[in-house]
Amino acid sequence: MTRRNPYLSAALALGLFATLPATQAASAATTPSAGPSSGLDRNRELQACAAKAEANPDGAKADAMRWQEQGGGDFAKLCYALAQFHAGEFKAAGTQMEALVPTLGKDDPKAAASLLGRAGWAWLRAGDQGRAERLYSAALDKTPGDTDLLIDRAFARAEGERFWDAIADLDAALSRDPRRADAYLYRATANKALSNYRQALADIDHALELKPGDPEAILLRGNVKALGGNLPAARDDWSLTRRVSPDSDWGRAAADNLARTADVAGAKGKEAGKDTAKPKSP
Repeated sequence: MTRRNPYLSAALALGLFATLPATQAASAATTPSAGPSSGLDRNRELQACAAKAEANPDGAKADAMRWQEQGGGDFAKLCYALAQFHAGEFKAAGTQMEALVPTLGKDDPKAAASLLGRAGWAWLRAGDQGRAERLYSAALDKTPGDTDLLIDRAFARAEGERFWDAIADLDAALSRDPRRADAYLYRATANKALSNYRQALADIDHALELKPGDPEAILLRGNVKALGGNLPAARDDWSLTRRVSPDSDWGRAAADNLARTADVAGAKGKEAGKDTAKPKSP
C-alpha cells in the first residue's frame, strides 16, 4: 500500500509560510535590503525552490545555498531540506526539518505541526517508523484531531506492524471526515493484515463508493478475496485492475498475481499477492 503523502509538495510551501504570523514572516527577511514586501518575496522564493526540488534536487540545493548566503535564513534551510528529501537523503532531510521547528514553528501550532509532519514523512521514508510516529504524535499535540496527521500516523504504525493502533487512528480520522477514501483503503489494508477479511472488504467497498474505479482498491479487493479462499473472484478483480490501469504499479502487480496463480485458477488462494510497488517519491 502506498501513502500519497502531501507534505513535501511544492504547493504546501505556501501553506507553511502562510501559517506564520505577519511579524514572524517579516522577521524571516534577514537581508539588509528587505522591505515591506520581503515576506511575500520569501514566500515566492520558497515556492519556486520547493517546486525545483521535486524536478531537480541538486539544482534546488545550489539555489538554497545561494539563498542562504544572501540572508534567506531558515526558509533557505527548509528549501535545502526539501531538496535533500527529493534527492533521497531522507535522514538528513528529516533531521533538518526537525531542527527548524523551534524557529519556524515558534508560537504557531499549525506551522510547527506542518514541519513535524514533513519531518515524520522523511523519517518514514528513511525506514524509521518509530521516529516518524513520534513526530506525527508531536504534530497532533499541536493540532489535535488533524485528519491528515491521523492518517499519516496510522500509516507509520502500520509500517511498524502495529495494525490495531493504526486502525484506531483511522477510526478517528473517518469519524471526522467520513469521505476520505484513502483512510478506508488504509484501514482495509490493516484489517487484511489482521485476517479480518470481511471488514477489509467492507472498507474497500466504502473506498470504491467514494472513488469508483480506483485500481489500487480493486487490486486490494482481489488480494483480500484470494486470502479468503475465493481465487476465481480474486482473478476477476486482478483482470479488472489491468483493464482499468494497465501501465500503473497496480496494473503490473495485478498482472503478476494473475501469472502466479494461472496454474491454480479455481482453487483456493494461498496468498494475497502484491498490493503495489513502493513509491519513489511522496
